[in-house]
Amino acid sequence: MQRRTFMKSAGIGLAAVSPAVLAQAGNGPEVKWRLASSFPKSLDTIYGAAEQLAKRVAQLTNNKFQIRVFAGGELVPGLQVLDAVSQGTVECGHSAGYYYVGKNKAFAFDTAMPFGLSARQQNAWLYYGGGLELLRDFYKGYGVVNFPGGNTGTQMGGWFRKEIRSLADLKGLKMRIPGVAGEIMSRLGVVTQNLAGSDIYPALERGTIDAAEWVGPYDDEKLGFYKVAKHYYYPGWWEGGPTLSFLVNSKEWDKLPAAYKAAYEVATAEANLHMLAEYDAKNPAALGRLIRAGAKLHPYPKDIMTAALKETNKFYAEEAAKNPAFKKIHEPWSRFRNDQFQWFRVAELSYANFTFNNVK
Repeated sequence: MQRRTFMKSAGIGLAAVSPAVLAQAGNGPEVKWRLASSFPKSLDTIYGAAEQLAKRVAQLTNNKFQIRVFAGGELVPGLQVLDAVSQGTVECGHSAGYYYVGKNKAFAFDTAMPFGLSARQQNAWLYYGGGLELLRDFYKGYGVVNFPGGNTGTQMGGWFRKEIRSLADLKGLKMRIPGVAGEIMSRLGVVTQNLAGSDIYPALERGTIDAAEWVGPYDDEKLGFYKVAKHYYYPGWWEGGPTLSFLVNSKEWDKLPAAYKAAYEVATAEANLHMLAEYDAKNPAALGRLIRAGAKLHPYPKDIMTAALKETNKFYAEEAAKNPAFKKIHEPWSRFRNDQFQWFRVAELSYANFTFNNVK
């Protein structure tokens, strides 16, 4: 699918869909899909994106195209959504690409890369920078079509049971952290694990892990991490703008009428937009509540940030040298990132540095 065609059909809101397409959707056949989410229902913003998708698809098709949403673990474990979609166990899913880097590290580009793109930059890369075409080509090998399905904005750096004062304090520490970030943390001496959201709190409480990262204040408060790990670090240098994805079985996608495809694309684009807006609206108050509840905010020590960046750059070079799929995405992604960083330094960074520190 060409980007121009995709963007025309995946514009935000009903105005992007012609009356003729809507009429076709309203008179189409009945289609019932199941969607497996990687996330628990308690996380209303992330899990809620799938519910929003289902609601909008139904509205746009006169309830002819219905998607039933299942929380992580109800149909398949939260970290097996890609397999379920690929194998046709379910027609579609909602997950994070970087959960599946054990299959191929290139999956991480679909979510976030250490010291990578912000949320706005990620959307720019996906919709107008060639990112979606690259990822679609990659996912094709798994029998899946992917759609941007939400963004959390820059995430926090995680909850720690003990204060981390230097790089040395990471040695031997057990931490829940997925994706390429887990690879980088491993290089810094951390023993990493990948756990679904619902499994993190029990692991922290029992001491099975010493630290965990999830998303940010609003979701972290809901999961109660501050009750068992008081030290809250920032920034999540591995997730500057992580994208969640709606994954669709390719064969099921090909069966859909064109009008239903358009409805689905519009609904995913809306979900992508609304998730980021909702997190930006809810995180400030949630952070305040966490601090009042005893959470202690800390920036990551500089030696950790410096070492993480060094190991990240080494990882990129090493993986690109041995993994053709990774290299194919990394090279244009890296050029796009560098251009974005140059531009954002000019206006965004100068604005933020002055305004955020002086306006009261």
